[in-house]
Amino acid sequence: MNSTGNKRLWILLAIVVISSFGANRIQTAGGDIRVQSIKIPTQNGQWLVGDLFRPLSATSDDPAPLVVVVPGFQRSKEALSNVAIELARRGIVAISIDPYAQGGSSVSMSRIAATTEGYGMFALVDYAASTSNLNYIDKSRIGSTGHSAGGNAAIRGANFFGKEAQRTGQPSKLHSVFVSGYVLTLREEVLEDVRSNVGVSYAYYDEGAYRNELKNADMRTAPEALRTINMARDPALPAIEEVELGKYYGDVSNRTLRVVHNERILHPFQPYIIEATANQIEYFEKVFELDTGMSSRDQTWYWKELFSLISLVAAVMLLIPLAQALLRLPMFALLVHPIPPPLPKPAGRGRVLFWGLFSFAALIACFSYIPMAELSQVLFVKASTREHTWFFPQRMNNAVMMWAVLNGTVGFLMFWLTYRFHGKQHGVLPAMWGLKISRAELFRTFALALLLFGSYYLLLFTMYYLFHVDYRFLFMGVRTFRAEELWLLVMYVPFFFVFFLSSSLRVNAAMRTRGQPEWKGMLLGGIGNSIGLLLIVIVQYMTFWWTGTVYWTDGWLYVNLLFAVVPMMFVLPYFNRYFFRMTGRIYLGPMVTCLVFIMILLTNTVVYLPL
Repeated sequence: MNSTGNKRLWILLAIVVISSFGANRIQTAGGDIRVQSIKIPTQNGQWLVGDLFRPLSATSDDPAPLVVVVPGFQRSKEALSNVAIELARRGIVAISIDPYAQGGSSVSMSRIAATTEGYGMFALVDYAASTSNLNYIDKSRIGSTGHSAGGNAAIRGANFFGKEAQRTGQPSKLHSVFVSGYVLTLREEVLEDVRSNVGVSYAYYDEGAYRNELKNADMRTAPEALRTINMARDPALPAIEEVELGKYYGDVSNRTLRVVHNERILHPFQPYIIEATANQIEYFEKVFELDTGMSSRDQTWYWKELFSLISLVAAVMLLIPLAQALLRLPMFALLVHPIPPPLPKPAGRGRVLFWGLFSFAALIACFSYIPMAELSQVLFVKASTREHTWFFPQRMNNAVMMWAVLNGTVGFLMFWLTYRFHGKQHGVLPAMWGLKISRAELFRTFALALLLFGSYYLLLFTMYYLFHVDYRFLFMGVRTFRAEELWLLVMYVPFFFVFFLSSSLRVNAAMRTRGQPEWKGMLLGGIGNSIGLLLIVIVQYMTFWWTGTVYWTDGWLYVNLLFAVVPMMFVLPYFNRYFFRMTGRIYLGPMVTCLVFIMILLTNTVVYLPL
């Protein structure tokens, strides 16, 4: 048994290392691209962190164009690494940044940093255009691209540097921009000062399209798209009345080139399809007048996503055999107890009660999420209004935290009421729950959880140091963290723990019955833990499919957050059950998973910590 556990530990460790190495080889195009972290000081004591992708072909003798890649709200520099990789493979230097208040970059002194500072892109473009350090950059060919709020940053940058160009009489420092997933600022007062080539790409099924002028996402007749093209045309020419998608209008040389794309995909997935990436590749090849000889569909970034997904799964699975190994140490061996007997299988009225409460809990989870998000904006005003604060500074996580506290409390209450009025009379004993634990054991359980948490992130930091990759799949990622975020962990974990402990109690007591296969109990726990939030996503997109407008409009960003949260909620009961089987108690699972999963949430969320 011990030797099997150790074997699994080493196999999973090897998978993490090999898959991280594979992701690195894709990211660096087999060594033809150098990838490194950069950090530059910016205005007001702020700083900007980014990943520099430099193809070896870019030298001082043969300088290459530069494209600054700006992720959107709730995203980090790794989220659009696919764009950076594909541009660098074609000889373009790319710098993917952590937007202000996200990832490793500082908070901004501006509450509308995407608009006024391009999330930090303005400062980086200004630096790249003036410094002699980046002597492998062609300063006359600097571009920017971004998705969602990052797309807003791109067009705002074209406006900002366009105004500067008019004042100085020089060409704009931003040669070309590509605006993906955002058309709200394609307005006359913004576009009139643009002195850059502009590409636009908008998802045909974008959930935020209800905010557009025609309340839809069809770019052929959208005023935003027509305005973008017509304002760059010679006034003597007739205005375009319908956009021909994919057609290039205007001229590169005088920076009036315009093109509009309209991929048939949802907003959050737009950056991660071959077509959208190919459209960006073709655009920058055209505006920078490059002939790379590579098809725009010749893409490799998805292999990196596959490798990093494998490392993501293997690293979290590694917690199980690692815990088994540590529980054999004398310090933690006393935490191992026999597994309590399962509950009697519910029958008759008990079965009806079980499924009734199961459904009721799912409905509460579903219908409480948006109200809790709205309540969080009232309770945590500073974070909700983008003010700097040390007190719960993450506006999106505050909403999830409020939901977790409510639903965790409801879970405890339903569990007790079920026992009090039914289970107690039908053979259920508290000894079956795995609740009994001494103070010393509780302390050692927490120490073991901290050790597992530290080991998990130590491995991540090691992989990042060796290969410059983390664990992720598309926009769901496990990132390295700054020391300041440990303070956030201390702040948020006690509240989230209410839900995690409640989940462990339900899956290891209420959902562990006599004669039930383990796989069935864990699957039931996973469904019960995630079905409420999944229902929100289903309601949102069924309404969108039926009416063309999402059900929750003002809260649509909170619903989009669930694409990353729901998978965590589904796998949580599996870990709770595995740790329960190791210790015979319900505590180790929620302690470990709460620390790991909440740190994942914290490092992928906008944070308004003071400078």
